[in-house]
Order: sequence, then structure tokens, then C-alpha cells
Amino acid sequence: MRDIVVIDAPSNLGLRPPAPGTVPGCYKLAGALREQRIVQRLRALEGGVVVPPRYDRGTWQPGDGVFNAAAIAAYTPRLADRIEQHVRTGAFPLVLGGDCSIQLGASLALRRLGRYGLAAVDASADFRHIGNSGADAVGAAGGEELAIATGRGQKDLSDLEGLGPYLRDEDVRLIGIRDGDEDLVELAELKIPVLTVGELRRWGTAETVAGVVTSLETEALDGFWVHLDADALDPEVMPAVDSPDPHGLLPEEAATVLRALVRSPRCVGMNVTIYDPDLDPDASAAALLTDLVVGAFTE
Repeated sequence: MRDIVVIDAPSNLGLRPPAPGTVPGCYKLAGALREQRIVQRLRALEGGVVVPPRYDRGTWQPGDGVFNAAAIAAYTPRLADRIEQHVRTGAFPLVLGGDCSIQLGASLALRRLGRYGLAAVDASADFRHIGNSGADAVGAAGGEELAIATGRGQKDLSDLEGLGPYLRDEDVRLIGIRDGDEDLVELAELKIPVLTVGELRRWGTAETVAGVVTSLETEALDGFWVHLDADALDPEVMPAVDSPDPHGLLPEEAATVLRALVRSPRCVGMNVTIYDPDLDPDASAAALLTDLVVGAFTE
């Protein structure tokens, strides 16, 4: 079995503040999962912390593009450096976020190495861009990282090191998207494969995800990365997220999806995002999320 290396990426740069004068609490995700002994339970190696710049939207106003863009542009290559070094050695980086913008670090790292796919287990596609939402709606990179990674974001984020786009549309798989999500029509037009929660249940979770894995094990790809957003889970079991959407995955469904993905020999790493300990006073959601991640790798 490959060595799992746990890297903390406690960035909240891609989220809007939950209230004026506050900052999103998802930067505490890594610490909360460590309190659940995730490193020990996985028998993982320490990969250290990639410390993000300070969260400061300054004088940003709607229409100014992505807020904290300069900070995200500085942070992404540093996180990519850490991820790249472990992928090169054959280890499996497990990156504890953070908001979804940390996924750009993984995409950039893998783009440096070749052509890789992405399996995103998420409630939404995070595909907001000027073309489908208008300039005033763009702002939070945590809801736009897939658009950025596929070359639809502003150039200072979507073309770092001249390597954009980091992902090709045809190399992306979206799993657990809510039925009726507003991006489904555009994603279908772009032929980006999507499995909604309803489709997983209708067709069988295990069988359907096995097909996704097979499609990512093609010779055209050097491997694939897994992005796990805690809001893929139903808010009845995972309320500690910034935008809880009903009708999400149940724990046993999420467990089936994650096991199939990370146990593929072509899966090269994974990140975990969006869980907010500030919204989880008894740490029950942290315990569930940790159990899901640990269970994906262990019997």
C-alpha cells in the first residue's frame, strides 16, 4: 500500500464571510480532523502545513472579479509544490482544507506532471464564471474552482505558470451533484460527465461509481485526483458547511463512492474541504467525516 501523507491546507480565501467582520471557519478543518486522530488511524506520514496568506477582502466590490485573487494566486503554487513532491515519490497526498479553492493547488501540481483527471464528490459543480453568471456574481473562488481549473476563470488564477487549463472538460467527473442543480444544463452541453444523487440511487451507487473509476483508468490519463466537499453529504448528517443543500448523499452512499475512488491504483491523491468546526459544537460531524475518509482506505 502507498504511504499516505497528510498535508494541512487551512485556507479560507475562497469563501465569503459568514457575517460582516468575520471569516469562514473552514480553516479549522484540518485541526478538527486531527483531533479525531485521522493521522494515527490512517497510519499516515506527516506532510506539514502550507500556511495561507491572511484573509482580507480589502475594498473588494461586486464586479471586481475574484476576491483574495492575489493571495490565492500566491498560495496555489506553494500548495502545488508540496503536493507535487509527494506524487513524484509515489506517495498519496491527503490534503485537509480549507475551502474548495485548495483544489487548484492539486490541479496545478498534476498539470505540471502530465494529464490527470478529477473526480469531484460535491453538492454543486463549483462552475460559476462570468459566462454563465455575469461579472457581478463572480467573487468566491470556492464556488468557482472547477470553472477556473478548466480555463474559464480570470487569467491570473486560471493560467498560473502558463499551464492553464489545468483540467480538460472530458477528464472531469462530478459525483453527488444535487438533482436540479442550475449548472446541469451547461455541464451537459460541455459533455462534462455528472452523476446526481438521484441517478446514483436509481442506477446503483456501487455499480455506477465502478463505471466512473473505469472511465478514469484510461491510458489517456496519468491518473486522477479526488476532491471531497463535505457538503456532498446530506445536511441531516453534515450540517457543518457554509451552504447546506438538502437531498444529499447518506453516509453509506458516500462511503461506497470514496472507497471505489481512492482504492483505484490510478488515484494519486485526495483533498477534503468545506467542513466548518464553528458549526459543529459537539464534533459529531467531524467524527463522521473522519470515519468516512479513514474507511475509504481501510477495511
